Amino acid sequence: MNLKIRSLALLPIISILLACRTLFPSPPPQPTQTVEANHILDKPSSFSFPKITPNPTFTPIIPTISPSITPSPFITSSPTTTPIPINTQLRIFEHLWSIVNDTYVYPDFNGLDWEAINEQYRQIILGGLSNQQFYDQINELISRLGDDHSYLLDPQQVAEQEAEYQGDHNYVGIGVQVSAVPDRQRAVILTVFPGSPAETAGLQTRDSILSAGGIPILDDQGYLRDIVRGPEGTPVDLLVQSPGEAPRQLSIIRQRITGTYSVVHQVIDTPDGKRIGYIFLLTFMDGTVDEQVAQALKEMTAATPLDGLILDDRMNEGGSSLVLEPMLGYFSSGNLGEFVRRSDRSPLKINLDDINGSSTVPLVVLVGSGTASFGEIFAGILKDVGRAEIIGTTTGGNVEILWGYDFEDGSALWLANETFQPLNHPEQDWEQTGIIPDISVAGEFDEYSMANDPVVLAAIQFLSEQ
Repeated sequence: MNLKIRSLALLPIISILLACRTLFPSPPPQPTQTVEANHILDKPSSFSFPKITPNPTFTPIIPTISPSITPSPFITSSPTTTPIPINTQLRIFEHLWSIVNDTYVYPDFNGLDWEAINEQYRQIILGGLSNQQFYDQINELISRLGDDHSYLLDPQQVAEQEAEYQGDHNYVGIGVQVSAVPDRQRAVILTVFPGSPAETAGLQTRDSILSAGGIPILDDQGYLRDIVRGPEGTPVDLLVQSPGEAPRQLSIIRQRITGTYSVVHQVIDTPDGKRIGYIFLLTFMDGTVDEQVAQALKEMTAATPLDGLILDDRMNEGGSSLVLEPMLGYFSSGNLGEFVRRSDRSPLKINLDDINGSSTVPLVVLVGSGTASFGEIFAGILKDVGRAEIIGTTTGGNVEILWGYDFEDGSALWLANETFQPLNHPEQDWEQTGIIPDISVAGEFDEYSMANDPVVLAAIQFLSEQ
């Protein structure tokens, strides 16, 4: 049985997924949507999770692995130790091939001869493949579709993705969540877990890790290396750098990390007496983020209303629609656009959930090169309906909505099944153009401290003038 995920409060999303996992091939399901997630440096994986909508038989999502579909070396994968028989591999492949054939958002398969693919990969499987070779071949096949969004997860990665959405962090490391910055060969810290070794060592959001044990933190392809995790109680030597400062060496003792990370927020008092809130949206992958943002809004407005609000979306690679939709509801409501599939479309309807004036406070959303998937759609919608001013740099344009499909071995396909069409500018194609800011200001998140970040300063100036 399959299940569709978009935004209803039925059951916890993970419970839904587990309950709907199929034991045998089934007819192509309807989607689940998610958008790329950030990576936790010292945790095995971090994929995006889906978008959910109730349907008699399915559950969708929007996960993505970037910059390519091939699983990152950062993710240590050891699927099942039980060999998957050739007949089972063929059955999984045929099911996957049919799903792509029937539901892939681009009916021309981006120029790929999908009929020829069937025979080609059947012969590869008949030649004999180990479990890992089989998953690698399928991921290579999905990457050939060329959307830079769809991918396959092996059974272990499926479990890790589900735990990621639940905010269920339990691993041995230093307690930071990071995002790779290939252009500058570093991993920028997005958040530090409270009470973690990283916090004790003084690491903060916007600091960068350059190397661990003398080995660059990114490999030659720009992927995070799995070199920070290790046995509990052992040290790891890091070369780190704060914005505007020289690199420095730190030795940190690894410990078990549990719980969830906190949404960074603060109130900025301007010289002219205005109170401007700031919230850093690091991901929509964690199912607790919307609740944490609601709490942050309550805290910042407990005594006095805000005169303006900045949502820093620059490192948000997306996640689940179960986070996207309540987040939109804090700031806007109604029909905000449509999800478009091959043969039909469905509206994105949002219920208002105003938190101490959140739906009317002057609003700025910051975007940049790290904004992707539901992170882009979130910013684009608020711009399209005139609710927010967008400041920063144009995003990359990676907004297909993925739907999740489960297979009998426990693996899962995340396939681009939908695109999004904005309400007031339906002619816009965000996949092609990205989200274009109203005010263009250059400045990468890892290059500046909060105090001298030109994008934040531009947002403060804009809100001060309102």
